[in-house]
Amino acid sequence: MAFTLITFVAFTVLVAVISYVKTKGDDQGSAEGYFLAGRGLPGIVIAGSLLLTNLSAEQLVGSNGQTFAVGMSAMAFEIVAAPCCIVLALWAAPRYLKSGITTIPQLIGLRYDRSTKLWFSILYIVLALAVQMPVVLYSGSLVFENIFGFSSLLGVTKFQAIVILCIAISVIGSIYAIFGGLKAVAVSDTVNGVGLLIGGLAIPFFALHTLGNTANGGGIIDGMRYLMENHSDLLNSIAPVQSSAPSVPWPTVFTGLLFLGFQSWCTNQAYVQRVFAAKNLKEAQKGALLCATLKIIGFMYLSLPGVIAFALFKLNGTTVGGMDDAYPIMVTQVLPKPLMGFFAAVMFGAILSSFNSFLNSINTMFIMDIYKDFIKPEASDLEMVKQGKKTGIIFAIITTCVGPMVYFFPGGLRTFLDSLVMLVALPVLSAVFGGFFFKYLPKYAAKFIMIFHIVFYGGFLLISPSYSLFGGNEGTIHYLYAVLVLWPIELLIMYLMNRNNKIKHGADAWVQEDVGAVDLTPWKYRKIAAILILLFVAAVYITFSPLGIGTWGYPDLF
Repeated sequence: MAFTLITFVAFTVLVAVISYVKTKGDDQGSAEGYFLAGRGLPGIVIAGSLLLTNLSAEQLVGSNGQTFAVGMSAMAFEIVAAPCCIVLALWAAPRYLKSGITTIPQLIGLRYDRSTKLWFSILYIVLALAVQMPVVLYSGSLVFENIFGFSSLLGVTKFQAIVILCIAISVIGSIYAIFGGLKAVAVSDTVNGVGLLIGGLAIPFFALHTLGNTANGGGIIDGMRYLMENHSDLLNSIAPVQSSAPSVPWPTVFTGLLFLGFQSWCTNQAYVQRVFAAKNLKEAQKGALLCATLKIIGFMYLSLPGVIAFALFKLNGTTVGGMDDAYPIMVTQVLPKPLMGFFAAVMFGAILSSFNSFLNSINTMFIMDIYKDFIKPEASDLEMVKQGKKTGIIFAIITTCVGPMVYFFPGGLRTFLDSLVMLVALPVLSAVFGGFFFKYLPKYAAKFIMIFHIVFYGGFLLISPSYSLFGGNEGTIHYLYAVLVLWPIELLIMYLMNRNNKIKHGADAWVQEDVGAVDLTPWKYRKIAAILILLFVAAVYITFSPLGIGTWGYPDLF
């Protein structure tokens, strides 16, 4: 236990020291220096920060919990991120950097009006404080409790241990986000990203070795052979049309799920703020495309371990209380004790990265879109930075109070988060993409779409309709089908608004202004890289299908 604690502290301190050295002497007194790292992030830092903002214990626990329960169809969340990052690199990044924006609501304000910006800013902040950040805190605490048994060590209940861990994660994460600004967050993300790739990718190999040894006294190859021979149905990523969450029905993979991915990777403030902070368009595109590649190999540690856990637990008789317990329990069984400290530090870094990224992003939105625009327009850069630090502390306290409450939510972490986030996220996607697609939209268009979406998607979540309505099974209709239907409808409504405003009212076309914030020369290899990434996506999907190592695990696909 002592060695575990020493290695945990050593790696955690190493990340802090590197972050301090890399940010020492940087401009923290200006709004651009604090909130956008002085617009100086290189591609590799953008890639690392994008990856770690997306990846947390919620991902490691939730994604592997999904594949433990339903097989490899859930890996679609990782693989489909790649084409979304391509859209970010080739389509969204040039437009964002052209406007020189700091936040997504700021862009919405430029395209529509100030009140629309305020609406979206408030909803974004509420969503992060009430859902996204609490889930990050809770899932991180759950991992540490299940792996290290903090409740037993401290002599408290499991819930009390989660409360203590939520507070610890919040305090340390807030130090990066509040006192270090975006650059400290991005640098720590990059260092933690290296550790995560090493530690995360090691888990499936240790797990396969344990599986092979348990099955027939073999090793990694024997473990993979056992998995393919006995559980090849779980290695199939193609799920039937009538699947319920957490499975991903095959018609939604490159439709509803892709739309969700566009929102996450192209319009989520916590992600794209790294792109806003790029030193130029070339570095922004390099970072986004490198992240796309890293997301594809993410199935190795975000999906495959869940299937291995299922096979291993069936062999050794392990029982789990729920799918979110599968990954932490498997880690304790397969990871050598001397490496537990390093793995704990890697997990801790991933948790901190997501938490402080969300905290930094909502803090940026509050200061730039609400405080500066509606509360104190005359505020200087120094005043905004000082107010940002105060506000960040308040936000951290709020979300820390909410985090432990997720303990009482009965569903899987990942399913809960992804389905609820789209209540607000899809209208943002419509406002941004529709705003660029349609040049004659009236100012109220984004507000109308927001209300329309919240009413219909919120109604869908509340009603939870069954496939039996359409002659199918009794399973709940997957929320991705709602996304698949609603986003095209919302774009169609915007198209009709655009057409009506142009023809009947003679509206002028919206023209995006180039503010000259950074050099907009694109990376010359961007298209080649995008094609190679798409081929990589196809190769992975073919591998985990009946054409590869998977077999049909369902009566039929329809």
